[in-house]
Amino acid sequence: MSYQESSDQEPNRRERFELQPHLVGDLLELRPLKPEDWESLFAAASDPLIWEQHPARDRYREEVFKEFFREALASGGAFVVIDRKTQKVIGSSRYFGFDPSKSDGKYNGELKRLMLGHAFKFVETVVFLIGPTNFRSQKALEKIGGVMTERRERTNPQGETEQQVVYQIKKPKIPAAT
Repeated sequence: MSYQESSDQEPNRRERFELQPHLVGDLLELRPLKPEDWESLFAAASDPLIWEQHPARDRYREEVFKEFFREALASGGAFVVIDRKTQKVIGSSRYFGFDPSKSDGKYNGELKRLMLGHAFKFVETVVFLIGPTNFRSQKALEKIGGVMTERRERTNPQGETEQQVVYQIKKPKIPAAT
């Protein structure tokens, strides 16, 4: 998940946007990703079915996941996602890019609500970059009001060109009291 300001709206300028707050919902707890999360996060991400629609279809392989994990740590905005009931790590997300490791609608919906709720304290528009064949994530975003705005290309760390679909969600307008 990346974020972007709309020029016609003034976000909360008094506070600095904290990329790694500790967020807690009914189902999930999100906390900053740490190096010691490697083993439990790789265990959660090692199922090839999780990645079948993702552009990085081989991310379940240890050597590929190591690079993803390294980039996530370096981003300064990555979370480990914990199921509150079981206290098990079930995935990760970050404010740049979004790689759900748990596709259950309730969990994924809450993950997005927690992260969006935090982001909207500071910005007016949140941008999602998704692989063009990741229809599961595209449908999930559309369910919560995401609108596809464009298609673009990017160069990945291996120097290969990848396609991306760009979705946006704008901060809900609160009606003025009368």
